Amino acid sequence: MNGRFKASGGAVGGGLLVAGTTSDAGKSVVTAGICRWLARQGVRVAPFKAQNMSLNSFVTREGAEIGRAQAMQAAAARVEPTALMNPVLLKPGSDRSSQVVLLGKPVGELSARGYHEGRQEQLLGTVTDCLAELRRTHDAVICEGAGSPAEINLRRTDLVNMGLARAARIPVVVVGDIDRGGVFASFFGTTALLSKEDQALVAGYLVNKFRGDVTLLEPGLEMLRGLTGRQTLGVLPFSHGLGIDEEDGLHVSLRGAVRESVVAPPHGAEVLRVAVAAVPLMSNFTDVDALAAEPGVVVRFVDRAEELADADLVVLPGTRGTVRALQWLRERGLADAVVRRAAEGRPVLGICGGFQMLGERIEDDVESKAGTVDGLGLLPVRVRFAAEKTLARPVGEALGEPVAGYEIHHGVAEVTGGDESFMSDGQGRSLDGCRTGSVWGTHWHGSLESDGFRRAFLRRVAADAGRAFVPAPDTAFAALREEQLDRLGDLIEEHADTGALLRLIEEGVPEGLPFVPPGAP
Repeated sequence: MNGRFKASGGAVGGGLLVAGTTSDAGKSVVTAGICRWLARQGVRVAPFKAQNMSLNSFVTREGAEIGRAQAMQAAAARVEPTALMNPVLLKPGSDRSSQVVLLGKPVGELSARGYHEGRQEQLLGTVTDCLAELRRTHDAVICEGAGSPAEINLRRTDLVNMGLARAARIPVVVVGDIDRGGVFASFFGTTALLSKEDQALVAGYLVNKFRGDVTLLEPGLEMLRGLTGRQTLGVLPFSHGLGIDEEDGLHVSLRGAVRESVVAPPHGAEVLRVAVAAVPLMSNFTDVDALAAEPGVVVRFVDRAEELADADLVVLPGTRGTVRALQWLRERGLADAVVRRAAEGRPVLGICGGFQMLGERIEDDVESKAGTVDGLGLLPVRVRFAAEKTLARPVGEALGEPVAGYEIHHGVAEVTGGDESFMSDGQGRSLDGCRTGSVWGTHWHGSLESDGFRRAFLRRVAADAGRAFVPAPDTAFAALREEQLDRLGDLIEEHADTGALLRLIEEGVPEGLPFVPPGAP
């Protein structure tokens, strides 16, 4: 199969843009599925998203911050993620402004108007250069769009949908979520709102989340082809546990699987209940996916103090607004509930921003510009926000087990005491975090994906909570994630016209695609 593609390192490889009729139509899942299907054929494939808006991010080996969805798509493609795969990442800090991360490094805060009226157009060259480099070194690059390509108010400065497709001359497949209803109107309307030049790149459609007898859909698909001159390249069935209705679409999210299916029975006598505070601007909530993967661990997101009453472990997750999240906890009575839990010796875990909130004091003249703010006072930690963001992929040891993670934060923590450090170098030297009683804190995202450490931590939590919970000895998070990525590949292989997709990737935009009036105004 690989012989059908241009050799890597020589001629430019093939490309395809996966657009969507709406946000959350399934672009991330389809992109990941195509990447995994191609990788299984021996094709050297890479994912690409020119611009991503997300609070879920990841750190590459070279210390660059990219969208977590692109890191998961890279895993689907079986390649190492790099900053080239997501050159522009926007991390919202409010309803009106975002931190702009360019080629993996933050370059400032911009309002939505400031971004669309100036900076975005300047970035198109950077975006196309990154895509060209990926195409030079890979057989195929599968690009993911954002929102809808028919957002005519933003078309002039677009660099992630048709603007990218036009610049790189790559074909576009539009994904529609039939579970929402109106998929035929969405396909037709999306196409008809594009200019003649943009329409010439739209090569076909993919129906996502279909339930029922596909033969009942076929007359509509034929009528759609007659109206647009474009065929539907597949009807993907609704599949439980893919996390396709979440932020970023893709979560290789075992939380998604748990939410949509029966929780696996506990390995021991009792379950362990985990309550995650749904703080504002919550980031990297995928940290708890590994907990949800454990048989007998029940994970839920909460926003009321009374919902903590029966929790065996409370998690304060990461956030793009630490001071704002701390205020939110206090306003809702959650802060007092967490303090009471700690006084009773009941387990609490803070990750990144959550760790900072558990400390004594936060000095923030960078993120919130609130100055000095009192923390919850549960850990002997003082936090000062630095202008430069920490981006790292640390490894170490915790609770006698190897552990790895990634760091994304402006806050610098000074630990002044505690019963023990959390993450160490294995030689007794502290690397990060600390514990006081049953309260734990760390900046390391992803640490719970380390199987041995996760089991050791859950044993400590169960003991402190008085639960007869025993972690299963054979839960392998990486293997479960691989299984889920294979399921995405199966969706494409079994339900899409893979021959047609291959032709688009290899041969480019088909000639003679008809214009659908009225076109863009």
